[in-house]
Amino acid sequence: MDIPARNSIDLEGIRADGWFDELADEIPEFEQLCQVVGRRFVAFSFITSVRIASISYDPQAPHNSLVDFNIGESEEQQRMTLADLRERLGAALLTPDDEVDSLSAAPDAEELRRYIGRRYLLLAPIFGITLESIEVGGGQEPALHLDLGHSKETISVQGLRDVLHNAVRSEVARARPNQPFSIDFKKVPQAEEANARGDWDETIALLGAWPGPLSMFLRTPQGQALGDSERSKLVRALGALGEAYLRNGQGDWAEDVLRLGIQFGQELEASGPLFALLGQSRVDTERYGEAIGLLRRALALGTDKRFVLPDLAKCFARRGRNVAAMACIEDGRAAGLGDDEFIDILESVEQELGGAYDRLRDYVSGD
Repeated sequence: MDIPARNSIDLEGIRADGWFDELADEIPEFEQLCQVVGRRFVAFSFITSVRIASISYDPQAPHNSLVDFNIGESEEQQRMTLADLRERLGAALLTPDDEVDSLSAAPDAEELRRYIGRRYLLLAPIFGITLESIEVGGGQEPALHLDLGHSKETISVQGLRDVLHNAVRSEVARARPNQPFSIDFKKVPQAEEANARGDWDETIALLGAWPGPLSMFLRTPQGQALGDSERSKLVRALGALGEAYLRNGQGDWAEDVLRLGIQFGQELEASGPLFALLGQSRVDTERYGEAIGLLRRALALGTDKRFVLPDLAKCFARRGRNVAAMACIEDGRAAGLGDDEFIDILESVEQELGGAYDRLRDYVSGD
């Protein structure tokens, strides 16, 4: 069977070259805003629908300038320091976007916008990237042809997203204030409250700047000499941030943060939830064998069984250790979990064990 030829589609009609410069003609004091906030961060605010209302500029400490803003069409005004707002804008742009998995052989402009992603069409010119064309068909993955100013590149759509994500991370890192790092433990309960309501971006904005300095601090004599109370607070903070990254789909970042938290916590009980979250990240990527040890360590450190046993049972079942999976299920039932927590493995475990299931269940339960 003949393979259809590749079709090259010019992207001039959908790329967003010059969109940011056009705003300068429409918004009063646009250049002053860019000077205070940063040109690319002003662009980030428009892309993420953050409307900056006013800035209380602090010339002595510009990063501490207070920014009042609204999100989307909301009339509720929020306030943050400029440094925190930059972190939040970066985190919002790194949040996984809705992805379109396929592209037709003859896509129209709207289908191309959805496939590439409107966010990335807007970000590309901010970093000097021109999307020239896209090749489709031929039984191969679509390929973008880019003009980087100094060179030409051919890359997948996911590759473009990775390039732009790295560019955003670098921009946020460069904008961080060059000043001694201080730990504000008041942010820890704020981050935990944000996680409780599912506001992962808020937690990342509050604590996203902590891991780098803390990683260096851990290697100092002062870091090594921290008492259990201070270590536990840092473990809580890194656990909250790791969970936010994990729920936000940023698994690699989550694992780095959680491992750092475990280094601070060592054998402290506060480290238990971090082992559990790290185990969950392994489960999410189907690394069940690696997850088992992490989840069992979480249980040994006193983590709530209801938080750990469903994942541990799933790992045992996926590794063919059905007796161990059944023991987790029964332990979970005793801890108050319902069968719906094990719904994806319960039937398979029962089938694999056959008639031995009831006998094993009676033995585990002590009947």
